[in-house]
Amino acid sequence: MFNKILIANRGEIACRIAATCKRLGLQSVAVYSDADAEAKHVGACDEAVHLGAAAATQSYLCGERIIEAALATGAQAVHPGYGFLSENEDFARACAAAGLVFIGPPVAAIAAMGSKAAAKALMGAAAVPLVPGYHGDAQDPARLQREADAMGYPVLLKASAGGGGKGMRVVEDSAGFAQALSSCQREAASSFGNDRVLIEKYLTRPRHVEVQVFADQHGGVVYLFDRDCSVQRRHQKVLEEAPAPGLSSALRRAMGEAAVSAARAVNYVGAGTVEFIMTSDGAFYFMEMNTRLQVEHPVSEMVTGLDLVEWQLRVASGEPLPLTQAQLTLSGHALEARLYAENPARGFLPSTGTLRHLRWPGHVEFTVAASDGTRAPVRVDSGVREGDPITPFYDPMIAKLIVHGATRAEALARMTQALRACEVVGLHTNLAFLQRIVASTAFASADLDTGLIERHQAALFAPAAEPSLAVLALACAALLVRQREAAGALASPWAALTHWRLNGPFTQTLAWRACAADSEHDHGSAHVYEVDLTHDGAVQTLDYAGQTHACAWQRGPQAHQFSVTLGQRRITGRVVDEGEAFHVFYDGNACLLEWQNLLAHASDDEPGEGRLTAPMPGKVVAVLVAAGAVVEKGAPLLVMEAMKMEHTIAAPTAGTVVEVRFAVGDQVSEGAQLLVLEGA
Repeated sequence: MFNKILIANRGEIACRIAATCKRLGLQSVAVYSDADAEAKHVGACDEAVHLGAAAATQSYLCGERIIEAALATGAQAVHPGYGFLSENEDFARACAAAGLVFIGPPVAAIAAMGSKAAAKALMGAAAVPLVPGYHGDAQDPARLQREADAMGYPVLLKASAGGGGKGMRVVEDSAGFAQALSSCQREAASSFGNDRVLIEKYLTRPRHVEVQVFADQHGGVVYLFDRDCSVQRRHQKVLEEAPAPGLSSALRRAMGEAAVSAARAVNYVGAGTVEFIMTSDGAFYFMEMNTRLQVEHPVSEMVTGLDLVEWQLRVASGEPLPLTQAQLTLSGHALEARLYAENPARGFLPSTGTLRHLRWPGHVEFTVAASDGTRAPVRVDSGVREGDPITPFYDPMIAKLIVHGATRAEALARMTQALRACEVVGLHTNLAFLQRIVASTAFASADLDTGLIERHQAALFAPAAEPSLAVLALACAALLVRQREAAGALASPWAALTHWRLNGPFTQTLAWRACAADSEHDHGSAHVYEVDLTHDGAVQTLDYAGQTHACAWQRGPQAHQFSVTLGQRRITGRVVDEGEAFHVFYDGNACLLEWQNLLAHASDDEPGEGRLTAPMPGKVVAVLVAAGAVVEKGAPLLVMEAMKMEHTIAAPTAGTVVEVRFAVGDQVSEGAQLLVLEGA
């Protein structure tokens, strides 16, 4: 076993690898960029080395600097995590040349599986089932268009060197092929340095089922069962579970054995994932093999009771696999939800900002088993802390919530509780969206396929409910307690904001405008919720929607906690207030209420719909129109790249392009006006 390893990654996966190193008594070395100087993963390791500027191309993708850091610190091996250089054969080769062990598969295996087209050919020779498609070398657009037309639509364009949903497009008809191909190739070149694509027949309502495999240097290969990763947005996974529900023992064994055949075909070593597409009749087809640890590996750890990072370290150091296939067993069910900084209502656009408030459910961190040897019921893997920024430079993941239960129903109940206990303030998140998926009939009944989100879009993207009386009362409590405490700090009694009056009762009106905490749905924009508070001596009443309640409130013992009594009803919640914005967390839900300070004279102007502005910081990668162009509503005008994904700016209405203010390659800040469209 090694004494010291360098972790060539950042965020939660770097923290997760460091945790296993610490448990095994190994030293770990972190690397970091300018943007990550104070990041959680830096403190999680024994020492850290600065790589360069914030952009990944100047830091985490600089293989030479990483190898220099490993040699300078005396590390014997490099763990690449996932993403960045984890599947880069040149980096793996350079590590070996420098005398460092690359904790991953051999270079030849990375090369074989790094090209999706070459991998398909290998899998066909190994009798692993394949989806019909074109995997050839000819890449001119006309040839690719002909292949797609002959295959019949819909088809799926995939970056040959890609993964993680990047460089992937579903094309519904021949007319949309050219634009989809161009976008796919740009994204592939940007993310992987290779714009080659392959085309596959797009299967309707398929499931995405993958198999975790492990191989050692002595010819041993096993599969650690399967995972279902069908719930996806933009071809990226949102919820994962193990084992995949509804598989017979025969089908589970057949998929596992096919995955082992795939690994043997390339003389694989280490952790890998063989991904299959599966139809409703149980037929399954090879999609790709990821030659690294997967983001969703914790669900496999939870149902097997194994630390897969420890397995990686042992195999890389030359040890045989710790267990044989016959010794591997499944126990219970596990679910993982990916909590992202993103806005589901705006096409899951990544969100940047500071995590001003962050609260998790009771959990363990990066731990497979509890202290008594049982599975931990709730686990949170995160690479950020309260006060940390989510920047535009890297993946916007905040955390992974992983739960385990004796049955799928028990795991589902625990996931529901875990999501309800999470609190995030500072940027948009997909937390409420995750809650709606988990609560949906389709997911609860395991009616799974890769189109689940689109198929249930109306329910999953429904506007948030109107704020309840309890939510409004908690916001009022937080505001009045804040005012009372501020008044108590003043020296002059005339400045105190008390409600005592000499000649009778005093009624105070508090007006609130409600905004959904995770989306653009703003049901309060057309309506303000008014709560009347009447103070008559020692008696206080709250009036709302024609009903009157005796009320009282106080600050709770925990941070941001408030208790409100309405008649015989006692309400306890948490409120994080920032100026006139009050984030209310109650009964597992979050609501943002803006206090309408009647003494302030804020502008009533609202940003117009469809403004041609940058939705977040990023780079312009394509300008599709020129000044003077006449466009229809919805026409693509410009393409931005941010957080490794492309975002198309479309015309909000028909009109004429008056001015294009940025060129390809320009960096733009959030809110910058990109184009001027007459009539917008």
